[in-house]
Amino acid sequence: MTAAPTLPLPDSVDAVIALLATQSYVCDRRLATALYLSLKLQRPLFLEGEPGVGKTELGKVLAQALDTLLLRVQCYEGLDVAQTAYEWNVARQMMEIRLAEAVHDTDRERLVHTLYSHEMLIERPLLAALTQTQSPVLLIDELDRADEPFDAFLLEVLAEHQITVPELGTIRASAPPITIITSNRTREIHDALKRRCLYHWVDFPSLERELEIVRLKAPGAADRLYLQVVEFVQRMRTLDLFKAPGVAETIDWTNALVALNAMRLDPTTVHDTLGVLLKYQDDIVKLQSGDTAKLLDELRARALLD
Repeated sequence: MTAAPTLPLPDSVDAVIALLATQSYVCDRRLATALYLSLKLQRPLFLEGEPGVGKTELGKVLAQALDTLLLRVQCYEGLDVAQTAYEWNVARQMMEIRLAEAVHDTDRERLVHTLYSHEMLIERPLLAALTQTQSPVLLIDELDRADEPFDAFLLEVLAEHQITVPELGTIRASAPPITIITSNRTREIHDALKRRCLYHWVDFPSLERELEIVRLKAPGAADRLYLQVVEFVQRMRTLDLFKAPGVAETIDWTNALVALNAMRLDPTTVHDTLGVLLKYQDDIVKLQSGDTAKLLDELRARALLD
């Protein structure tokens, strides 16, 4: 049985919400419950959802709040063991071989033992997560971008908190990492991996929660502008867009409007700053061709615009 994490972990769902709030992360109760159970049961937390809704940020702020090491694997196509778990320090191995030759050391068994010792390993995030004396936060980010075989490699790490190095043996964690896995669902993750995790879908926040987030993350705007921005973005997400703006884009847009000294939304300002919210030209053209005016009219009808 693996040892329990040495970190002082929150002892309730409310404590999780309060802990994340110290890092200005606004967490709804369902997500806080999933995270609490993940910590309590020592199970990885698998987060799926649209880009920009705070999945990656959760792993980052959790490490900050717990004052522990953050180890991040940023996934992409072609990712392999050498880039995520370990590789042998070939330069150092060659130096050991040359030193043995220089002193005419013929003890082959001793040399092999030295060449394939733990000291010769270059630890990448997955292995480093197992060799810490205090549980780190292991963030496996955008797993859906990696190739499917990588899912299978992760099974040993997630289920047993260990990695097998053929030349060395099995390396087990003394302090199991707190693992957060994120996916934007560009492909389905293998069921065997999901079964080893607790699952939570991170949706776009409600208007009230997004307003709270934007006030925290983008200070300096007028109260009226905060409400206009969040209402506008929330309505924009109901349109048939290729990529709806996430909370991250709402924050960026608010900061951009503050930088432009905007006090309220108007057609010209929205038109000139759509590139902060939208990242695809077809979506921008759609808004510029009439949807922007429609959304502003809806806000005006609710007396949110002058």
